[in-house]
Amino acid sequence: MKTAIITGASSGLGVELLRAAAKLCPEIEEFWLLARREDRLAAAASQVEGKKTFILPIDLTDYGQYEALRSALEEKKPDVVWLFNNAGFGKLGDYGEIDPRDHYDIANLNCAALSAVTGTVLPYMHAGAHIVNVCSIAAFAPTPRMTVYCSTKAFVYSFSKALRAELRKHKIGVTAVCPGPMDTEFLPVAGIVGNSKMFNTLPRCNVTEVAEKTVKAACRNRGIYTNKLIYKLYRVIAKLLPHGLVVRFSEC
Repeated sequence: MKTAIITGASSGLGVELLRAAAKLCPEIEEFWLLARREDRLAAAASQVEGKKTFILPIDLTDYGQYEALRSALEEKKPDVVWLFNNAGFGKLGDYGEIDPRDHYDIANLNCAALSAVTGTVLPYMHAGAHIVNVCSIAAFAPTPRMTVYCSTKAFVYSFSKALRAELRKHKIGVTAVCPGPMDTEFLPVAGIVGNSKMFNTLPRCNVTEVAEKTVKAACRNRGIYTNKLIYKLYRVIAKLLPHGLVVRFSEC
């Protein structure tokens, strides 16, 4: 059965990616939705009509729980045509003022879990399949006060480019989506709302639009997708200028 797997599918961009893929990808027969909150997964699944859904409550930072994912894959043997690595979070604040456990969890979820999910699912993907890794404009240059978060997204950015090159011979596409700020649960969870002049002044990306354009970009086999002209320009500037200079105005 042609299947799409979405991590972090219980809210925000994850739910919008579910809606976008259901709307734009008629080849998908079943959606697998992964996140910690079972009730929110069930609510997301109820929004999809005409498609089968399978919800898998899982804490992706606990590798012991991956046995549930491996068992489901072995039992169902899906033809995974889309993998959306959307799960992730961050924290705003000076590095030394954030709990070290938060640093650990951010790096674990944003980097280790993304890598582990991809490696677990990849054997069930074939030519024509797509992997979408949710990155961020924070990947383009170091971002003071989001030190660990921006570093994890730089990892995702580099990981996506390298994996794309590796999988080209298998005709599996890899796209890193790098949006600017969106009004989702991410902002309050990260402690950003009301605590960052930079974020208060940055234009918001529409989460529904980001999801739909991400799916379309992946279908066109784009390696990187960034929403809004201002953030496309930032990507170019961050590439051209020394990061020692860019970091002076990238602080959140």
